Amino acid sequence: MVLFSIAEPGQGRARQVERRKLAVGIDLGTTNSLVALAKAGKAEVLLDADGQGLLPSIVRYFANAKVAIGHAALATAADSTLVSSSKRLMGRGLADINYQLPYSLSSSAQDSMVHIVTAAGAVSPVQVAADILHSLAARAEQQLGGKLEGVVITVPAYFDEAQRQATQAAARVAGLKVLRLLSEPTAAAVAYGLDQHLRGTVVIFDLGGGTFDVSLMRLEKGVFTVLATGGNSALGGDDFDRAIANWLQQQMPVNTADYNTVLQAARSAKHQLTEQAETQVQVGAWSTMFMREQLEQLLAPHLDVAMHACRRVLRDAEVPLTEIAEVVLVGGSTRTPYVRQRVREFFGKEPLCSLNPDEVVALGAALQADVLVGNKYGDDALLLDVIPLSLGIETMGGLLEKIVPRNSPIPLQRTQEFTTFKDGQTVMALRVFQGERELVKDCRPLASFELRGIPPMVAGAARIKVSFQVDADGLLEVQAEEVGSGVSSSVVVKPSFGLAETDILQMIQASQQHALDDKNQRSWLENKVEAERHLEALQAALAQDGDQLLSQVERAQLLVAMQELEQAVQGSDSQLLANLTEQLNSLSRDYAGRRMDQGIRQALAGKTLEAVEVK
Repeated sequence: MVLFSIAEPGQGRARQVERRKLAVGIDLGTTNSLVALAKAGKAEVLLDADGQGLLPSIVRYFANAKVAIGHAALATAADSTLVSSSKRLMGRGLADINYQLPYSLSSSAQDSMVHIVTAAGAVSPVQVAADILHSLAARAEQQLGGKLEGVVITVPAYFDEAQRQATQAAARVAGLKVLRLLSEPTAAAVAYGLDQHLRGTVVIFDLGGGTFDVSLMRLEKGVFTVLATGGNSALGGDDFDRAIANWLQQQMPVNTADYNTVLQAARSAKHQLTEQAETQVQVGAWSTMFMREQLEQLLAPHLDVAMHACRRVLRDAEVPLTEIAEVVLVGGSTRTPYVRQRVREFFGKEPLCSLNPDEVVALGAALQADVLVGNKYGDDALLLDVIPLSLGIETMGGLLEKIVPRNSPIPLQRTQEFTTFKDGQTVMALRVFQGERELVKDCRPLASFELRGIPPMVAGAARIKVSFQVDADGLLEVQAEEVGSGVSSSVVVKPSFGLAETDILQMIQASQQHALDDKNQRSWLENKVEAERHLEALQAALAQDGDQLLSQVERAQLLVAMQELEQAVQGSDSQLLANLTEQLNSLSRDYAGRRMDQGIRQALAGKTLEAVEVK
């Protein structure tokens, strides 16, 4: 908005422009990071003093507590710990790391997240990310001449709650206000959608240095809807480098070279083969010719994994290949000719890469930051990400009641009502799970909390409203409230460490493979819970007034039916259990009616009709 001031005649017309709020987008990458700024709907990457936009996501820690970041870390002497690819460690435990790293790891007594052993002591991946974020923010503030009022930070689409929380924590340590965590594929869609007005169903193929995301999105009139997501949080250019390095080590007659030296040579060869058909690889006194065909053979298994993820995303969204309007390439690893070839062959069309694949995520984040901080331009874009796995709570019998289905757009709020299982129950324990199977034992626990102060009632009378709220950053809050009394309790889900994408994939595949068994098991458990609930209620009723309201014959019939049902509960025949429960319900129906009539008579005893009507 522009404000105009009134000037006296002859003094000209003064115009005062409303102060523009400073906000940037940050692509916190595995290999490289960068910061971008948007003005009037156009975004650009902010360069450092040497004219470079990319900041290597590398931090060197010294014994004297000195820290060097990015290019400065690479230029320092190798007498300290050089930390790279730490993004892969965000929200991870020591047991989750099953690949080689050029530094040592340790567990922490304070939390379950893995720590990095450095010359300055054990350092959390959160601290490493904070150091990188602080460096990028300082670059932006120096160039813009003011303090940032907010940032949008991008994360892989498959980052779960723990990994997103770790990213949020890193921003807080860096002193930054996070306007939003934005998935990297969505950020790329923002950059292309707003700049070039794409329409239709689009695939965002994001292959960076350490993570791979593929998202299927529908773009229409400024609305970005993620239909499905997939990928692998441990697949990227770093894996290509290691595959080449391992091959080089096998070719050496005597493997005496330092692994990091071989890795550097492998990375250089990969870059050269982007433009050349062959290159000379030199490691110390040893050298060999490395051909593009050999590179393709080494990369093929990794790209097979990527193509499988693409196939699954299309299947999840039930979208045929013929409906894909564009395929957008994101991430520096998509510069590799073989990557582009495989993408072209799979989707049957030339991929779109008119924007710098290293910069496109940061550009989209900057555009969104500009909107969120209040610097509006044109039509605001509505972004709808999705959650990767279903969310729900445990119900009686160890069943998972899914409240938020997988691939639901976020932000969202879902509410469902539950009730108590036992008479006089005043406390309800709620356990939150993530997964696709029918039983909680096959899903991942996220959090647990208790709702206390429920007024004592008969079983089934209480109304417990459970709400799941997932915000725009994918962070989950669960609240439970007893509707009648208003007592409530809630929990913000902050798991100790997250799921790898491979774990998520395994959970989805397991749900498909065991669908029939899970369905039968769920049916059995539901019937078992219903039978036990009915038996418990009937036993309590008989003890209270069975002798008064039932004849000896009726009581004997009920006891026989109850005994048969108790035996069936110990078995495994779901249909028999359902039949015997219905039989017992039928036999006890008249008894339940008599108990109700007696309760009404007792309630009305000694009262006139007028008194009842007035009340």
